[in-house]
Amino acid sequence: MASTIPNASFTLNNASFSDGKSYIGVPLMPTNLKFSSSTKFRQSSHLFVVKASNSQNGPGFLNKLGLTDAECEAAVVAGNVPHAPPFPPKPAAPIGTPVVPSLPLNRRPRRNRRSSVLREAFQETSLSPANFVYPLFIHEGEQDTPIGAMPGCYRLGWRHGLVEEVAKARDVGVNSVVLFPKIPDALKSPTGVEAYNEDGLVPRTIRLLKDKYPDLVIYTDVALDPYSSDGHDGIVREDGVIMNDETVHQLCKQAVAQARAGADVVSPSDMMDGRVGAMRAALDAEGFQHVSIMSYTAKYASSFYGPFREALDSNPRFGDKKTYQMNPANYREALTEMREDESEGADILLVKPGLPYLDIIRLLRDNSPLPVAAYQVSGEYSMIKAGGTLKMIDEEKVMMESLLCLRRAGADIILTYFALQAARSLCGEKR
Repeated sequence: MASTIPNASFTLNNASFSDGKSYIGVPLMPTNLKFSSSTKFRQSSHLFVVKASNSQNGPGFLNKLGLTDAECEAAVVAGNVPHAPPFPPKPAAPIGTPVVPSLPLNRRPRRNRRSSVLREAFQETSLSPANFVYPLFIHEGEQDTPIGAMPGCYRLGWRHGLVEEVAKARDVGVNSVVLFPKIPDALKSPTGVEAYNEDGLVPRTIRLLKDKYPDLVIYTDVALDPYSSDGHDGIVREDGVIMNDETVHQLCKQAVAQARAGADVVSPSDMMDGRVGAMRAALDAEGFQHVSIMSYTAKYASSFYGPFREALDSNPRFGDKKTYQMNPANYREALTEMREDESEGADILLVKPGLPYLDIIRLLRDNSPLPVAAYQVSGEYSMIKAGGTLKMIDEEKVMMESLLCLRRAGADIILTYFALQAARSLCGEKR
């Protein structure tokens, strides 16, 4: 819109204070200073005017004058520069803002944050549905059973509810799942033999999913606790000691059974010493060289696992898991576990829990070339859900921030119960 500036006369009030500073718009101790403008503006000699808007053609319309490129250039060379919209005015500060000299800063990091376009351009960490692995609980029943401590999560019927949930996840770009079974008590035993039953719940489920979705990436859990009558990840001796080598023997048979059913990645979560190397040898011996191992490298004896154990009814019948899971106070020990897993043939290193152990994720990321996974465990999920329900936090924003933090710390993939919800958010869908 073209405009002119008329002759003007106006008065400025200047405020002076005992601190020697000036303040905008405060008429204290004014000194009347009168300015007048008597400059007469000559009629413009410009050849043509560029208008930013036109009432007849809508905002932003620029009239074309039918001039050739040569004519436009000749006009500019002759001094007939076309008008453009005026320089934007400097935004006013609120009344009372002190007038201070500009700080002598060569670098102002806020410059790169001043608009959403710049913030997105310089964002260092990204989050996409491809980064998510969706943990799913399965059981032998046909109905989907809600898990009280994990709002929005269910024990899914393996033939119906599970297939539907996987379809929903795939629709928003989540094409990786990890399976956790709820085993009937009658099938549990001290040595967990049901873990390697090739017609058991997990192998049957893998075959069903691979038949329905051949390109689905299926991770499996390798541990005895869902199958153990003692609720521990390994075989328990009569004095309460968890037997290491004997447990590894059982785990190898479990991993082979899962691979034979079609698992893409087997994931030993038991924390027994030497299990990755033994498992790699067992898989290779059976012709499953293509099956990957995601080792629970740094799995801590954490209090954040409570809701998960309710979901699978897998609480230890006695004692705790501190003789095989790591001490939450330990940092350097994670390097020892990492080096062992690397040397034994692990393909992916996992840290569990996630958000409380960002330093461990970063430690593994900085010291290993292997992909790093983080498990945002049930306690983390349930706390965000509870806070959202009570309106203490914005559930959606906290969910996305927590996942972004795991990625920023160095996680390539995240096992999260928020996978479907977060992917929908990333795809712009409503919850």
